[in-house]
Amino acid sequence: MPSRPSPARRHAARAAAIVLAGVLVGAVTPPAAQAEALVTRPTAYVDPMIGTANGGNTYPGAVRPYGMMAWSPTSTTGDQTSTGAANGYEYGVTRMRGLSLTHVNGAGCNPGAAGDVPIMPFVGDVTSSPSADTKDAVYASGFSHDDERAVPGRYTVGLDSGATADLAVSERAGVADFSFPADKPANLLFRVSNSLNGSEDAEIEIDTAHRKVTGSVLTGAFCGRRANGGTNNRKSYYRLYFSASFDRAFSTTGTWRDGTLAPGATSGSGGEGYATGADRAGRGSGGWVGFDTTADDDVRMRIGISYVSRAGAEANLRQEIAPRASVDDVARAGSAAWDRELSSVRVGGGSEAQRTTFYTALYHSLMQPNLISDRDGRYPGMDGKPHRVTRGQKAQYSNFSGWDQYRAQIQLLALLKPRIAGDFAQSLYNFARQNDGVWDRWVHVNGATHVMTGDPTAATLATFYAMGVRNFDYEGAFESLARQATVPHPDGLSDAGCPGQCTGQRPNLAQYLESHYAAQDVCHCWGGAAETLEDAVADAALGRWARLLGRDEEAAVFDERGLWWRNVFNPGAGDGAGTTGYIQARNLDGSWVTPFSPGSDKGFAQGTSATYTWMVPQDVQGLAEAMGGRETAAKRLDAFFHKADGSWSVKGGDALRYDPTNEPGIHAPWLYNALGKPWKTQETVREIVDTVYGTGPRGLPGNDDLGTMSAWYVFSALGLYPQTPGSAAMLLGTPLFPSAVLERSQGGDIRISAPAADATHPYIDAVTVDGRAVDRSWVDARLVTRGGSLAYRLAEAPNTSWATGPAGLPR
Repeated sequence: MPSRPSPARRHAARAAAIVLAGVLVGAVTPPAAQAEALVTRPTAYVDPMIGTANGGNTYPGAVRPYGMMAWSPTSTTGDQTSTGAANGYEYGVTRMRGLSLTHVNGAGCNPGAAGDVPIMPFVGDVTSSPSADTKDAVYASGFSHDDERAVPGRYTVGLDSGATADLAVSERAGVADFSFPADKPANLLFRVSNSLNGSEDAEIEIDTAHRKVTGSVLTGAFCGRRANGGTNNRKSYYRLYFSASFDRAFSTTGTWRDGTLAPGATSGSGGEGYATGADRAGRGSGGWVGFDTTADDDVRMRIGISYVSRAGAEANLRQEIAPRASVDDVARAGSAAWDRELSSVRVGGGSEAQRTTFYTALYHSLMQPNLISDRDGRYPGMDGKPHRVTRGQKAQYSNFSGWDQYRAQIQLLALLKPRIAGDFAQSLYNFARQNDGVWDRWVHVNGATHVMTGDPTAATLATFYAMGVRNFDYEGAFESLARQATVPHPDGLSDAGCPGQCTGQRPNLAQYLESHYAAQDVCHCWGGAAETLEDAVADAALGRWARLLGRDEEAAVFDERGLWWRNVFNPGAGDGAGTTGYIQARNLDGSWVTPFSPGSDKGFAQGTSATYTWMVPQDVQGLAEAMGGRETAAKRLDAFFHKADGSWSVKGGDALRYDPTNEPGIHAPWLYNALGKPWKTQETVREIVDTVYGTGPRGLPGNDDLGTMSAWYVFSALGLYPQTPGSAAMLLGTPLFPSAVLERSQGGDIRISAPAADATHPYIDAVTVDGRAVDRSWVDARLVTRGGSLAYRLAEAPNTSWATGPAGLPR
């Protein structure tokens, strides 16, 4: 008689069968039809492991589109106050201490955000406090990737201990099957205080009569432990509640606080604080429930979460997951939800690896924003009070990585999911009204974290409106953002959190309005040059928005402010090798901040002058003129992507050249279109697509930053890219796939045809828009707002005459 597979192998095999069935049923087409057939089941091409190494900081766990609940591992490298990566999971770290209920995709601070309430299936007796196990030597377990499977909406893992976990989620709830060896003690640990960044307080209640475990954690502190932010953000701003019920009685219970274990207890509390290392180690609270698995080794748990109350968590669970729903049932519904969402873009042709990279990028792009409102519409406000969604708003969303997302992810959201974009815009406006009119640049749950620089919300909402999003109070939102950009706020004179998390959203605005640049020595910001460029982009976007609203006087003012980047462009700044004209920080007296080097980050935020000098998407022609003309600018751009010997330099690591891992320069490959050399955009983007992105855990170049880097890939693979914030115009590049259809609920579908698309045809020879030949490398707002068709004739060699006429260049 053959031996029975272990529980870990059984669960892994079941998850693998689901993946294989999806591929066979929905995605594979006969070779002869491959180039023409559109993908019908995109989830078959999603690999949640992409980005879990190489600093991508994605997570592989179970999540629905825009979901509140994201159930994924918290790994450990032997320090209970840290993990292998910012999001709690790094592919190379194969030991975990729990499966946490919340995550944020690709956040860069380490630890990142959330990772709330790790739940750990533990094989053995609980004989000491898990919080006292500061090296994760006892209450954690190793695992093998051979026993791990991740698909959209479901995550399965078999642990070295013999326990397994099979998880599936709805938007605000989940169901799990835990299995244990029949001959050993079986326990579930609820590490309620062990959020990634720590916690101020936590609590747990075990109800043996009703087979329930409930509790909450008071936490926040996103980026609160980063070196350049000091302790400014080591604070709580949300409480996550959970309610879990089980299909069987508990055989044992217990709780712990710090180093004290209380066997048999049913309640406990205590936080870990927000310190690091030894100052936090050994602190915290939690509880456990045990099960008799001698006759049945599976334990089913149903769990709901809420940012409002325990009752909200229970209502979310009750309304989203049927009482007898299995993991398979919930997983099928989750897969269907993801297929609906991802089918907004259906591509045809390309290799399997390209389709995997593409649909995983689209998956990561549409993970956020994230729900924070309950099914009844209640959510925690930025003022710490409960609120309800406004009339016409379906849900309150959060997790806004503004400085990152305004460059690509929000455009993709507006293009494909305008209803979600509108609710998100309204959500951010709701937060601003609860926050003394201040629009925070990086919002996590209901917390204003102040992370990064500039005024990205202005650029974001202006872009939403330009792209046809209307289901938000756009008049009120514009007036509020325009006020933030024109009326100084007391926070703007604070250095709290600087650099990195400066509390002022328009720092030292009075000085900025007087000098027309952010002075490095008095700006109360991360970097004066970066702040000037960011504010110029935001103001230019506000100007476009004002004009669309018919507010021409305000438009003229903001249009002019959009040109203030010129006040930090120093024509005399050089690299010592003959190239002059760089963005450089200035002091209040007008003097340039010295010493200067293009590779220096003085005056900049997470970048150098060499990168930021290109960050003028709203006025590329003006930038080219300042550099000495388009030809000179194009040659300089060549040097940005190539080493002196002509070889490519597009993978990062060189302070003087393109960095695909961070946002200030990600638009730069598309600038050739405005410089009259669109074929160079085509070859540069293709080089990045082919060599920087890919399949496998290392398939992202760096932090996904809430879908930003993934959205860059999606646009690039489609042959489109947003021209500038506040506009719906799209720059044209070479499509990666022979065909693609963007199926949209409003604005009309967009069809893209490029029959010759393959590795040997990276160049555009000709383009027609709605059947009419065009000789320009961009399309105006009508494609986005009305829909239409793009047909490409591609070539093996560059067409150096197409779309090069000065009159037809992008601005």
